Amino acid sequence: MGEGQYRVWCLLGRKAGDNTQVCALAQAVGWGFEKKAITARPWELLVHAGAPPTLAGIDRAQSSRLEPPWPDIVISAGRRNEPVARWIRQQSGNRSRLVHLGRPWAPLDSWDLIVTTPQYFLPKAPNILHNNLPLHAPLRTPLRTPLDAADEPSLEHWRERFAALPRPWVAVLVGGDSGRFVLTRAKGRRLGTLATQLAGAAGGALLVTDSPRTPDAAMQAFTGCVTVPSHVHRCAGSADNPYRAMLALADAFIVTGESMSMLAEAADTGRPLYIFDPGDGATPWWRLLHNYRYKPLSFRFAMRFGPARMRRDVGRIQTALIESGDASWLDSQSAAGAGAALAELPVGSQGASARQAQAELANSAEAVRRLLVTD
Repeated sequence: MGEGQYRVWCLLGRKAGDNTQVCALAQAVGWGFEKKAITARPWELLVHAGAPPTLAGIDRAQSSRLEPPWPDIVISAGRRNEPVARWIRQQSGNRSRLVHLGRPWAPLDSWDLIVTTPQYFLPKAPNILHNNLPLHAPLRTPLRTPLDAADEPSLEHWRERFAALPRPWVAVLVGGDSGRFVLTRAKGRRLGTLATQLAGAAGGALLVTDSPRTPDAAMQAFTGCVTVPSHVHRCAGSADNPYRAMLALADAFIVTGESMSMLAEAADTGRPLYIFDPGDGATPWWRLLHNYRYKPLSFRFAMRFGPARMRRDVGRIQTALIESGDASWLDSQSAAGAGAALAELPVGSQGASARQAQAELANSAEAVRRLLVTD
């Protein structure tokens, strides 16, 4: 089945991780795809929650045009794009097949296929495909979305930029606030100290990038602790993003543990992966002022009172990576030892996790194709 025989739309929102997964799946399907940027209004939840399919919460002027010919497949991720996908199916006379990544808010039988991962607690069902890690494109296949720079520098550009830094190169992928996790100034300082200890013990350098979710105070605290050679990229106000180059070129990775997408992409390289725990340890959450912000409070409320399928626990992905041997925790007891061990490894050492991620992407693409093509 070749490109162009079926029409595939990818609904893209404001979250880069969701967009990466959607485009990776569409590309793996192999039929070609069209990107549809969707801009939700700030109050969209008021009209989307429990409502029939509608675009009332979408800024139509700022979003891509949604008009015939309608697609055969719609791939979406994230709550804000759900009503758009269902509206498209309604306009198509119920002909469009809907694929959702992650965990939908709408009833599970609203979707032809749901591709999910362990942190969402979804049940086993004929229309639900369970993977171990979020989907992403192989590093050899860079994808651009409306959030990417149109003139993204080449891999060789970044190789030359990093060339003066000593090896091994340890990429530090810094996330931010998500669910119960709040990246405070103190945690940023701790991450900077541990990353410096690891890279220093390895005799290498740090390749650092934050994300749009990274609090500025936490990132400033991080950089204030870095005393080894480094290249630090800040996402705010910069289109010159080395993130994918770091995935391709780094010899090892440190990732903040709240980010499913960054964990999955780093694990896919098969190189040493260290997870920084952005949690609060044994301290009861109610004793810490930062836990009274909206996001951690709403997460705890949902986990306590929401139905099982609306819960989320990224710790399940962390546990799977640790138990499989594809990742290790980074803490004050392990940092220096991990760096010393890293110094002994050949540059570019890989494990089995890359093969697992590629197999899951291929299986997911085949499940999408089966929605329209039967033997």
